[in-house]
Amino acid sequence: MAGLSKKTENLIAELAVAAETSTKIDNALYAQYDVKRGLRDISGKGVVCGLTEISEIISSKKNAAGESVSCEGELYYRGYSIYKLIDGFMGEDRHGFEETAYLLLFGSLPDKKTLAKFSALLAELRELPRNFVRDIMLKAPSADIMNALARGVLSLYPYDDNADGISIQNVLKQSLKLIAQFPVLSVYGYNAFRHEHGGGSLIIHKPRKDLGTAENILHMLREDSQFSKLEAKILDLCLVLHAEHGGGNNSSFTMHVVSSSATDTYSSVAAALGSLKGPRHGGANIKVVKMFEDMFKTLKSTSDGDVSDYLVKLLKKEAFDKSGLIYGMGHAVYSLSDPRADILRRFVKELAVEKGKEEEYAVYEKVERLAPGIIGETRKIYKGVSANVDFYSGFLYSLLNLPPELLTPIFAIARIAGWSAHRIEELSNNGKIIRPGYTAVAERKQYVELSKR
Repeated sequence: MAGLSKKTENLIAELAVAAETSTKIDNALYAQYDVKRGLRDISGKGVVCGLTEISEIISSKKNAAGESVSCEGELYYRGYSIYKLIDGFMGEDRHGFEETAYLLLFGSLPDKKTLAKFSALLAELRELPRNFVRDIMLKAPSADIMNALARGVLSLYPYDDNADGISIQNVLKQSLKLIAQFPVLSVYGYNAFRHEHGGGSLIIHKPRKDLGTAENILHMLREDSQFSKLEAKILDLCLVLHAEHGGGNNSSFTMHVVSSSATDTYSSVAAALGSLKGPRHGGANIKVVKMFEDMFKTLKSTSDGDVSDYLVKLLKKEAFDKSGLIYGMGHAVYSLSDPRADILRRFVKELAVEKGKEEEYAVYEKVERLAPGIIGETRKIYKGVSANVDFYSGFLYSLLNLPPELLTPIFAIARIAGWSAHRIEELSNNGKIIRPGYTAVAERKQYVELSKR
């Protein structure tokens, strides 16, 4: 922490030990009081705490005996299978993020005319307020673009004449602006950081109204504004897959919790961004990329034996960041498969071939094949383990030459559509403030006067 004396740093270090010691809770107490840590039971199922119509995740089904058994993962947006949605716009050789955002917000698929009007509306709302880039984005650029994005969102508050209004019409207007402006805030935040801290040229390309969300990201990011049709198509696909994932994911639940207090849209979105930033949530794909970078540096060869040895070392906390995790493998809900990873797998090889990265792709395939068995042999698990969406998304973004600093912000660019739908759902139903109970387990103590301590 800059600016503090050594004496102050030492005092804080001592106090930190006291703070940690005073807050440690015996793990056995969770079972004793039947408290579900992380709001999940021992089988991995979430504690039901709400209802939603926005999306549905399926990872198990009832068999003939009425028992719950794992199944191939399914994901539905407003009742539509993610597979059908993607096959729909991909089959017509068009982008799907704007259509997906409309579906999540309004519950139905737009016709051609409605989709064109909605896309034009987002294009109209994409430009930031006058002098906002100069006064906010270019001053004190953050090395973490998620923080820059959150600061940008909160800084939009004073530019809004009805910032605190929570009528559905006002919240929808604010949400549409944020959906449109997230790509600009994210890319400009990165460009300012690259210029200030990396010595790169300062690039400020204005968003183009004739381009969609995915195309504008690439246009604003690259100095020459050039990108291939395949690059834009796959980035758009990633945005669709990241746009929503049920009300129980950490950031969407955060959106529900904060919105239930009737606070403003900007504060609610900033809170969701803070959740998504964490490496256990939106930051996981960066961990996957860095893990593979370490793997390629460490491996003697890419044989099954050498790759397996490295994976075992990961689980034993002897490799990479010593966390004991194989990043990109396993999910809180899915067991046999993550449909988002299955869909990305269809396209990652095509882009790897275009970029001359077939050998790297082969190692990803190998890890996906070997890791579940190694995890099953090493750990006690209660459900299946498979590759999750982060496993391939980080690799795809690296193939697109997107800087690591933008990986989680791109997740946010997509997820703001789902967050907005969840905020409107929470406000529309006018529910109670979300306030779960905690069981106190501290022992009672007698007060001792200061002079006698």
